[in-house]
Amino acid sequence: MKTRTGNFPIGFRRGGGDWQQDLAALLAWAKQQGLEVIDLRPDGDATGQAVLDAGLRIGSVDLPDNKGMIARDRGRRAEAIARNAEYVRACAAFGPVNHFLVMLPEDPALPRAENFGYMVESFSELAPVLEQHSAKLVIEGWPGPGALCCTPEGYRAFFEQAPSRAMGINYDPSHLIRMRIDPLRFLREFGDRVYHAHGKDAMLLDENLYEYGTEQPATFAKPRPFSGMTWRYTIPGHGVARWTEIFQILQEFGYQGAVSIELEDANFHRDPGAEQLGIVRGAQFLTGC
Repeated sequence: MKTRTGNFPIGFRRGGGDWQQDLAALLAWAKQQGLEVIDLRPDGDATGQAVLDAGLRIGSVDLPDNKGMIARDRGRRAEAIARNAEYVRACAAFGPVNHFLVMLPEDPALPRAENFGYMVESFSELAPVLEQHSAKLVIEGWPGPGALCCTPEGYRAFFEQAPSRAMGINYDPSHLIRMRIDPLRFLREFGDRVYHAHGKDAMLLDENLYEYGTEQPATFAKPRPFSGMTWRYTIPGHGVARWTEIFQILQEFGYQGAVSIELEDANFHRDPGAEQLGIVRGAQFLTGC
């Protein structure tokens, strides 16, 4: 499967469901569906060769210790840098590799500017190892506890202070939509730093926005899985992302990466058959964009 615009290969991010634990069976299923790419967890050094042997492409591998890179303790940061550097070297056996992470600090209660400084220091030390092996860091903008690179302000400041071209973005429009940040404007500003992309969408729940607003949690109501009170994640095509325009902009920037379905949709959840259907339907939608 490939996107209609840009001809980008389509795959998926390996999840935690029981049906995905048998890697050989998972790769066989992916090939049967016409999927071309798989994103791996922090075991990429051990599982990457199996992906390549199956004729699939590695979209990204999770960096094993991201929070340690943004820790107050200097020794803890040094340990994380050494561990991640070793992992980058091991994964280099598979060629240029994207290393996925979210910039989450070990202690989100610390002042954001303090954690930001630790982040810049640590990743600036890791950058030469990434560069040596033609590897890239792909930072996803999930706005988790204390996340430091999920808004234009955060990404812009990080790239200014840690300017290595090994530092890049995992573009996922669903998080931007959730935060009411224009995903197309973001892509036009940062498209030259996008090295990997997730195929995940988001729906805005405007009726709930009236009911609950944005400043206080709901007192009685509870969100569905993979949702907040005023938004929910969906497979591509079930949300508001304008995928054809996204791919057009990526194409203009000369994007050479893939698009991986990250399945976080309450309508395709819990049951293996439903999860498989969600991945395939999301991928099929993108082939027409």
